[in-house]
Amino acid sequence: MEDFKSLSTIVNKDFEVDDIPSEELLRERLIEAFAYLLDNDISKMMNILYRTDVDEEKLKKLLISNSNLPSATVIADAYISRQKEKVETRKKYSR
Repeated sequence: MEDFKSLSTIVNKDFEVDDIPSEELLRERLIEAFAYLLDNDISKMMNILYRTDVDEEKLKKLLISNSNLPSATVIADAYISRQKEKVETRKKYSR
């Protein structure tokens, strides 16, 4: 629960998700948000991914290898994965 709260706090800097009660719902909300950004504001999406430090080459490979999934799903999962890495790093070095 503590990790989800930390994850939610980090994600809330880019998306309004402070009212999301679970990681599953957070993922769904982010998929919707990235789908919207892909269709309407790709430069904003790229800016978010850049600031979050989602590896561009890794994301390209994920999009190619998961071509059966919607792009927004792959991007949201990569974004969440990167944010989880940040939570773990902060936890590791705050001890």
